[in-house]
Amino acid sequence: MLKTFLLLATIFSTMKGNLYLIPTTLGEQAPSDVIPAKVLNIAVNLRHFIVENTRTARRFLRSADSNFPIDDCTFVELNEHTNLTTIGQYIDVCDAGEHVGLMSEAGVPSVADPGNAAVRLAHSKGIRVIPLSGPSSIILALMASGLNGQNFAFNGYLPVKPPERIKAIRNYEKRSQAEHQTQIFIEAPYRNMALFDDFLKNLHPETRLCIATDITLESEFIKTMAIAEWRKQKPDLHKRPTIFAILGGVV
Repeated sequence: MLKTFLLLATIFSTMKGNLYLIPTTLGEQAPSDVIPAKVLNIAVNLRHFIVENTRTARRFLRSADSNFPIDDCTFVELNEHTNLTTIGQYIDVCDAGEHVGLMSEAGVPSVADPGNAAVRLAHSKGIRVIPLSGPSSIILALMASGLNGQNFAFNGYLPVKPPERIKAIRNYEKRSQAEHQTQIFIEAPYRNMALFDDFLKNLHPETRLCIATDITLESEFIKTMAIAEWRKQKPDLHKRPTIFAILGGVV
């Protein structure tokens, strides 16, 4: 009996907490509309969080559970200004058996999001990383695009300066044509229309362009057409979260 007790004590004293990758909503909607109940249950039972934006994270958790004890929780932000030493020290709470949740401002963490730095640190410290299912605007857009889902690349943001942007657009189109690879992009919502115009001016007429806007929201708009067809109409994308995807050389 004593040996069993000592063995169990040793096991529990060395158990580490997990790093949970928690998806959030893509806009102002009830979390239960797009996120599985099991995932929400895990999220609202955590008390330590690494987040892209504290205010957004707190609002999400309160939306998931109106009785969520915000004041009992600790939040540390991870963005381009964060000292990774701070994140490493925060992940160390897992050594004491405490679980930590990683949250993006919208969608899944670590994809088009700085959260991958926390995940990398967790792996280096031998902490288990557990991804949880939820909405990803990138994957949902690809699913609904009708473009090649077997071979694709997410390229993030294109250059802001026009000459570099135009060069990048043409290079990505050439790669798409050569490899039959869907090229996916994201843009700051207030620059959507400028990017759309650049696509219309610089892509071949037969290249297909998918525009996926306000994904999962009531105002959702997803449509794929050839550039020649897009030139005949112009959707309002201003300040609306949008994913763009192109596939060259397909009629």
